[in-house]
Amino acid sequence: MQPVIPRADPAPSRMSYRMQRLMLTPLYRRLIRFGLPMLVVTAIVGGYLSSEARRTALVEQVAEIRHQIETRPEFMVNLLSVEGASTSVQEDIREIFPYDLPASSFDLVLDDIRVMIEELPAVARAEVRIRQGGVLVAEITERVPVALWKTRDALNVIDIEGQVIGVVKARAERADLPVVAGDGAPEQVAEAIDILRAATPLGMDLRGLVRMGERRWDLVLADGKRILLPESGAVRALERVIVLHGAQDMLGRDLALVDMRIAARPTIRLNENAMEDWWTITQMSLGTN
Repeated sequence: MQPVIPRADPAPSRMSYRMQRLMLTPLYRRLIRFGLPMLVVTAIVGGYLSSEARRTALVEQVAEIRHQIETRPEFMVNLLSVEGASTSVQEDIREIFPYDLPASSFDLVLDDIRVMIEELPAVARAEVRIRQGGVLVAEITERVPVALWKTRDALNVIDIEGQVIGVVKARAERADLPVVAGDGAPEQVAEAIDILRAATPLGMDLRGLVRMGERRWDLVLADGKRILLPESGAVRALERVIVLHGAQDMLGRDLALVDMRIAARPTIRLNENAMEDWWTITQMSLGTN
């Protein structure tokens, strides 16, 4: 009788079974597919970069490649063009421009250039862009001068917002602009312009407007007469003066001022000589009676 040979158990061992189950898990498969190659690459790169000489050489090589790309002709800016600005503003912009041209467009910070230009007193807005052909274009919107603001120290040119644009040495340099004076005058220059426009029918030379107590305006005529205007309704008060002047030639008389601060009770003040004449005539009239 032959001995019975036991057959091998076809079932996998417990360890083999566990390994097969592990291989079927998504996490393990991703680890083998991606994690292991990354680990190998990291080890290789880390070994290569462990040498300081290699690191320095790599940095220099990257910098050289970047320099070659940035200095290609299509990326170079060769010219600065200033559009919409007067000659003096163009000169100011070119004087403060912080870059030497030609320069790479990668080195130009357009927003910083725009802010720098807008900090000039005469510039209201600026737009900066690079035009095809290597031209850096600065489109300028200048502030428009509307008046001269007279202070103790200077005669300042201001715009409608009261921003000081520049300084002139004499009134004759900007004879086309009206003069305002007093503390707070620049902040209310728009109202001053309205008053001066309303004064046109007077047909008289005006010296300017003086801001009084930062509350109201005095209109000063060329012969020194003053029209004291109220805090509110200054234009309407001036229109009443114009009507009185047209009817009675009021401003043609020997007056010192016309006080319109109280709308219901406008008053006038005579000059000293006119007061003396009036007093003499009054006394003579009383003596006659």
